[in-house]
Amino acid sequence: MTSITPLSDLREKIDSLDQQILELINQRAACAMEVAKTKIALGEQGTFYRPDRESLVLRRIQELNQGPLPDQTAVRFFRELMSSCLALEKPLDVAYLGPEGTFTQQAVLKHFGNAVKAIPESTINDIFTTVENGGCQFGVVPVENSTEGVINHTLDRFLGSSLNICGEVEIRVHQNLMGLVEDKAQITEIFSHQQSLAQCRQWLEKNFPNVKLTAVSSNAEAARLTSVTKNTAAIGGRPAAELYHLKIFVKNIEDEPNNTTRFIIIGKQNSSSTGKDKTSVVVSTGNQPGALHKILEPFARFGIGMLHIESRPSRQGLWEYVFFIDIEGHSQDEKVAKALEILKDNVSMMKLLGSYPKAVL
Repeated sequence: MTSITPLSDLREKIDSLDQQILELINQRAACAMEVAKTKIALGEQGTFYRPDRESLVLRRIQELNQGPLPDQTAVRFFRELMSSCLALEKPLDVAYLGPEGTFTQQAVLKHFGNAVKAIPESTINDIFTTVENGGCQFGVVPVENSTEGVINHTLDRFLGSSLNICGEVEIRVHQNLMGLVEDKAQITEIFSHQQSLAQCRQWLEKNFPNVKLTAVSSNAEAARLTSVTKNTAAIGGRPAAELYHLKIFVKNIEDEPNNTTRFIIIGKQNSSSTGKDKTSVVVSTGNQPGALHKILEPFARFGIGMLHIESRPSRQGLWEYVFFIDIEGHSQDEKVAKALEILKDNVSMMKLLGSYPKAVL
């Protein structure tokens, strides 16, 4: 017969482990503070946050983790630990698309942890401007949704900005119908961001075919409007519902079950190669035959994987376009560097937007 360990013994063991964990956490924090002192002594200024270093640490945690905690939980724990240690060195200010309760705020907290100071901005343009002017060290902006494609405002803003892409983060987007009405039959209008309305198009057509759909600046704003407007509902994430004390009527109403939004981190930093990176560039060829072939050929020649390509009007001339391209690898990698050098000679304009670590979980 298998013996059962007394509950009191197990609790005593947990208490002892908790004490050891706490001591180790504080030792790590003290070491992080020593790192800051060393950097200052060496003349380093600005932010101490290094997206490449953080990515390497988190991927190492994944490799070391033997369970029973899943990798995602272990990574989340260490991300928060690193966030708190960094705050002891020098707190980070990060601009995001507000107000509070948006998916962009969720992306900030997932990537940087809860120890950062998240600063809400009204528009994507305002986020770029705040970081450019030094009001925040970094900004987080949406760039692509798996259902609805790219966010054009973000791509267009890069054309006139000196900022780099320093990192990326992906958020699984679950849309919920929320409100204050007693009966869903009372709903006469539904508020949400245009992207969210599009992500739930089929569900809305089936369940609310005759209800007015109103696009607003964010899902959090939709939740706020619903909290003060009779016979309305909102579509958005759980944090927005909690913030404005709304009841969630129906969960996960997005049409695609794997609905994911990719966000990018913008700042003035450059990230070093980690071995698992992406590089983003924007190029212009002018209106000429074989333009697309001239863009793609260097990457094919060196066997570099292309992850995404998107064309946008250049706004410089009729029927002239720029191409936003994401490729595998880092601009410091030998093959990528050679391909980019050839690409530069093949196009009328090439701008490196950044090389940065791939999203970790």
